[in-house]
Amino acid sequence: MIYDSPQSWHDAPQKRISLFGMSGLGKTHVSQILRSGGEWFHYSIDYRIGTGYLDEYINDDLKRHAMKVPYLARLLRTDSIYIGPNITFENLSPLSAFLGQPGDTSKGGLPFGEYARRQELHHRAEVNALLDTPQFIERARDIYGYDNFVCDTGGSICEVVDPEDAADPVMATLAANTLPVWIEGTPDHVETLVARFAGAPKPMCYRPEFLNAKWATHGGDDVDPDAFATATYRDAITARHPRYAAMARNWGITVQAADVATVRDAADVIALVAAGIGNAVRNP
Repeated sequence: MIYDSPQSWHDAPQKRISLFGMSGLGKTHVSQILRSGGEWFHYSIDYRIGTGYLDEYINDDLKRHAMKVPYLARLLRTDSIYIGPNITFENLSPLSAFLGQPGDTSKGGLPFGEYARRQELHHRAEVNALLDTPQFIERARDIYGYDNFVCDTGGSICEVVDPEDAADPVMATLAANTLPVWIEGTPDHVETLVARFAGAPKPMCYRPEFLNAKWATHGGDDVDPDAFATATYRDAITARHPRYAAMARNWGITVQAADVATVRDAADVIALVAAGIGNAVRNP
């Protein structure tokens, strides 16, 4: 760890963390608290994916849908209108819509082959966005004068790394430049997370072997895409837990989602991270 004790963390003139864990447990909440204090740069991986790596694919998909409407098609062909996504830290709906859900096309689903293709695009984009972290640390300091930096990773980070591989390029990059911090949930959080996902799906990236197994068991051309996506997300919560745990054990620290929910300002976050470092040092 780049901070080997709570004191070294408190004394560090440059505090840098990477938050990871299931979507909905507080990563973006903490990042926004830190950003709002005026002394932290917030680097959102999902925002970087949507605006830096998949923006052309998202734009093309929007235009493809618009071309089905004759009125819009005429205007697009003459460059008379502009169509584009409005992705923000808080609104990732254009990215989620592009990734879609596999299943019955009459219900808005994608053919599984197309869904798998978009998953592969997302996988590559997520890896690249994570590897961009050192570049954004430098940009934050050089352009904006921020010494403190929070990398707000997507919930899918555990799907694109091997936490048991000491040479994993993504984890090695994050750990060399930031302190990886796992926000750990409990079984009590499962139903809340599933309900939240069903109401407003977040961008999801799955390991091919996990996705293929779910599709072989529960999928099909006539499956309801929303039902399949929600059931797969529920299973992913359980499947991801040991992968997150290995990331924290081998590369960083753990804090509890219940404690994260109580933080009010940057001082609270700094204290919470210090406690997590203390726990990691005492229980290596």
